[in-house]
Amino acid sequence: MNILICDDEPLGRERLSRLVVEAGHHVVAQAPNGLDALAKVSEFHPDVLLLDVRMPEMDGIQCAEALTGLQNPPAVIFVTASDQHAIEAFQKQAIGYLLKPVNRDDLSAALNRASRLNAAQVNQLRAANHGDSPTRQHITARTHRGMELIPLDSIYYFLADQKYVTVRHAGGEVLIDETLKELEAEFGDRFIRVHRNALLAIPFLEGIEMVATGQYQVRFRGIDERLAVSRRHLPQLKDKMHML
Repeated sequence: MNILICDDEPLGRERLSRLVVEAGHHVVAQAPNGLDALAKVSEFHPDVLLLDVRMPEMDGIQCAEALTGLQNPPAVIFVTASDQHAIEAFQKQAIGYLLKPVNRDDLSAALNRASRLNAAQVNQLRAANHGDSPTRQHITARTHRGMELIPLDSIYYFLADQKYVTVRHAGGEVLIDETLKELEAEFGDRFIRVHRNALLAIPFLEGIEMVATGQYQVRFRGIDERLAVSRRHLPQLKDKMHML
């Protein structure tokens, strides 16, 4: 992919440039602030913009907001020394948030996610940013890589365990500190409760099978994992299966 790097520190830009090249991508330009980055986006049409937050003239958040007005904006990955702007960053359609000093593996993983982001997902993020969508189209999770963006349509299930919820998605697992009750209230049209500690993504629902007398589990499309189904939620799940 073609990458534009925006950071007000020359040494920071050069280090990122080396990591990008080592990851097998091409640096088309560098910019010292958001204003210059906007001009170079129009000139070079990069696939991805690696964007710092705190910069003179125009900071990264302002730059990302300005990019949402473009017809085909680059994917934005924030690279910054602070995690305090993560939520605001994702509201400006960022697909990644890396904390400095960035290591090679984390950057490579973020760029790989960017390469898989299709046009439909970009449009969903832009719609959410402009208030055209009633719910989020992604889940944010803080991991060892920083803040990660998990597309909602890639999530198989949410599984509660004490104070955290595991998000099982196409790329693996992450932990979030939201509750199942909150998630069910927000995404009840796309997920169904199968147990007091589990919400299942309806599009990935493949079937129900009996494992013992009175005990059932659910099968997923795409993965071999199973989730237990409680007796309380079994009738609702069967009704949903008949509707699919």
